[in-house]
Amino acid sequence: MHVLVAADSFKDALSADRVCQALANGIRRAKPDAQVTEFPLSDGGEGAFDVLAHHLALQTVVAETFDPLFRPIRASYGLGAGGRTAFVEMAGASGLQLLRPEERNPLHTTTFGTGMLLADAQRRGATRLILAIGGSATTDGGTGMAAALGWQFTDTQGRELPPTGESLGRIARILAPAKALQLQQVEVICDVTNPLFGPDGAAAVYAPQKGANPSAVAELEAGLQHLAQLAEQQLHRPGLAHIPGAGAAGGLGFGAMAFLNATLHRGIDLILDLTHFDEILARADLVVTGEGKLDGQTLHGKLIQGICQRAARRGVPVIAFCGHVEASPEQIQAIGLQQAVGINDIELPLPELLARTGEHLERAAEKMMRSCL
Repeated sequence: MHVLVAADSFKDALSADRVCQALANGIRRAKPDAQVTEFPLSDGGEGAFDVLAHHLALQTVVAETFDPLFRPIRASYGLGAGGRTAFVEMAGASGLQLLRPEERNPLHTTTFGTGMLLADAQRRGATRLILAIGGSATTDGGTGMAAALGWQFTDTQGRELPPTGESLGRIARILAPAKALQLQQVEVICDVTNPLFGPDGAAAVYAPQKGANPSAVAELEAGLQHLAQLAEQQLHRPGLAHIPGAGAAGGLGFGAMAFLNATLHRGIDLILDLTHFDEILARADLVVTGEGKLDGQTLHGKLIQGICQRAARRGVPVIAFCGHVEASPEQIQAIGLQQAVGINDIELPLPELLARTGEHLERAAEKMMRSCL
């Protein structure tokens, strides 16, 4: 039997590779003769760079950049394909985890640091960019990223504005860089489908999670609508705001399309393709995966659903091990899972549950393999 262990990280508990390792340990204890392949994955959010670096043997580059509040930091990205392709995870420079809770306010934060990483990759000769967006501290519509690459956003007096969320409503002109960008192909890994603005947009849905109060949400909403109008009028890019994923990472999905001519991809699909997942899947008899919480959202572009779709084409069953199973039996079937197993069979305080995630994954995987297979 060949068991393919393909899982994402368990947020706040274990990285993707450690989740796979724990599940594999349990399987090997139950089935010593089984061939087990560990295959860490990501749906395009935080951790995507580590997963791609693992599978693609990327060269890690450490560059000077800025955090979401323009403070100097160092962040990493990867180069592959002889240095011609850059893999950048925006959370490394513009992520919410870089700020203390009291510092979080998307009116004041920027994706400028992400743009600095792209500029560094350009200087090193990269012409193709794969940008993973998610976990952002920002709602600047991608203006910060663009500013770092030479775009200018000026007010009615011709003064350049700081590329933050609170500047969006004051932009009068968008000026393209004097020198053409070297990035010829830009692909964005996106794990949500939100439009730029509206009830399901970047401000309404995600800005409160980044520290915005109701008045800030309203200001950001108006600013994003204004930015979209300017893109239509001055850049002749109509309709971008309504493309699924335009609202991802505080509108960075929109900004990547408007300023870098990027294409957006469902995160899990692009990552599965880049890591050649189907080649390993073709040799598997069973896929074991995992997720911190299995619920109705798993049906909407999450890793497990993507794995199940591909496994179903080959008739390979999929079992998921989860911290919490909130999905109904009907939802589990709709996702495509043969079974969903909750790993926490005892009640403990949350910090202790998180600390024991690896132990619980191993035990649950061993028990399942011994009793059912």
